[in-house]
Amino acid sequence: MSAMVRPPKTSIATEFDRIRADYDMSRVSRFVRRRTGLAPQGGSADYHYRNESQFYTDIEKARDMDRNDAIIGQTIDRAVSNEVQDGFSLDPQTGDKPLNDELYALWQEWANDPESCDIAGEHTWHDFEQHASRSQKLDGDCVLLGIDEGSLQFIEAHGVQTTTRQDNTFLGVQRGEFGRHEAYWILEDPKIPLGHKEQSVAVDVRNSDGFRQAFHVYNPKRMSQTRGVTSLAPVFSLAGMFEDIQFAKLVQQQVVSCFAVFREQAQLTGGELPRMNSSYGSPTVEVSQSGTRYIENITPGMEIIGAPGEKLSGFSPNVPNAEYFTHVKLMLQMIGVNLGLPLCLVLMDGSETNFSGWRGAVDEARKGWRSNQTNLVNRLHKPVYRWKVAEWISTVPSIGSAYDRLGDAIFAHTWNAPRWQYIDPVGDAKGDQLRLQNGLISPRRLHAERGAEWEEVADEIVADMAYAIAAAKKTADKINAANPDSQPVQWRELINLPMPQGVTMAVSDPTQIDAQTAAKKETSNA
Repeated sequence: MSAMVRPPKTSIATEFDRIRADYDMSRVSRFVRRRTGLAPQGGSADYHYRNESQFYTDIEKARDMDRNDAIIGQTIDRAVSNEVQDGFSLDPQTGDKPLNDELYALWQEWANDPESCDIAGEHTWHDFEQHASRSQKLDGDCVLLGIDEGSLQFIEAHGVQTTTRQDNTFLGVQRGEFGRHEAYWILEDPKIPLGHKEQSVAVDVRNSDGFRQAFHVYNPKRMSQTRGVTSLAPVFSLAGMFEDIQFAKLVQQQVVSCFAVFREQAQLTGGELPRMNSSYGSPTVEVSQSGTRYIENITPGMEIIGAPGEKLSGFSPNVPNAEYFTHVKLMLQMIGVNLGLPLCLVLMDGSETNFSGWRGAVDEARKGWRSNQTNLVNRLHKPVYRWKVAEWISTVPSIGSAYDRLGDAIFAHTWNAPRWQYIDPVGDAKGDQLRLQNGLISPRRLHAERGAEWEEVADEIVADMAYAIAAAKKTADKINAANPDSQPVQWRELINLPMPQGVTMAVSDPTQIDAQTAAKKETSNA
């Protein structure tokens, strides 16, 4: 009988380490990989870009992926088009309607004129909206500068940097107490692509009147984050491998297309091996430092003639296989979710789901789009509008007089973000109708949800109806004047005005009504 083997004794410290109730993530194991580049005892979001050159290199990497990869650029465009669409609509709310109309007209005149809006004279305000949204996703951020002449200058992410070390400045952003952004260092790009870059110049965030004149568009994931980071950062490796897999599958498909047969050679008599002197194409020899390579130039459509004793059998492999498509969809889902897009929108293909699935995915994506719209309004639209109104106060006499009368109330306004078309037009329209009828929402808020302004919609409805009624009456008078002996035409016969649901209207000829009334009187008198 063998002696019982006792387990080795462990120290009290070892046993205590085993029984303590900490998080599994705190200890590296085969399930918890070791992560490098972490702040030893915690740090701000900027710690992870303490190497400034790496920050700007990563911007160029993302731009290269946008230029050359098959899916990334189009996916970003899809996200931007869903968020910005036809643009955000301005609604001044000073409490003075004539003043609101004047401010709205001034904004529209400036926003739609490239010569006034853009210092380069090339882009409208809507272009700035789109490029700001796209730069935020691709580069991580951008800065727009308000020029004294009243136009804007767009500064891409790489243009915010310093050429020499500056005090209290990180990644081109000079910060003051409590992390307040005080100035941006702008690096002037050369006039030609390979020209020498000029020195960077500091631009104050706020002008002498306290209004922002530098508008930084970014979406920080942490409160301590100074600059934005590309949305491609979490999926950069995944997106690169996706392109590699696509390329490998295409090459595999080309090779498979070249070979249509298998050669089977029987062993010759006497135990000799089969001869291997036949080739698949015109051979070439490549000499390099590592040696000599013999290359056969295979091409699609070649005819292979077998040698005596050879058996040729055709084959047609399934390339790519069925599992490949499932894997590709999974990769596209992970890429799309980092840009706020479900798979059906990444591929612009609804065949993978039914109507309910499509609607549920799009409704969930809209939550993220609304959040991004709010961020864009707060960082771009509102400060730019306040900056423009401050300029008009000093340049437009009527606006200056209104400011003397109203004070800071002249800056009051809202931005109506664009909304999306009905997925189910009939069902959604009935839902809006029920909300209005039951007093669950006002027309103003309902139209704001759709990216429109109720006062503007109401004015358009009244103007359109007035035009239609006036035109119908004018035409009816012409018809009746040209045909005095015929039965007169009523203007309602020429126009089909919509009636509210549940309301009907009967149209009768007045002469017929008079005749019926006279006949009834004669009958009663008799």
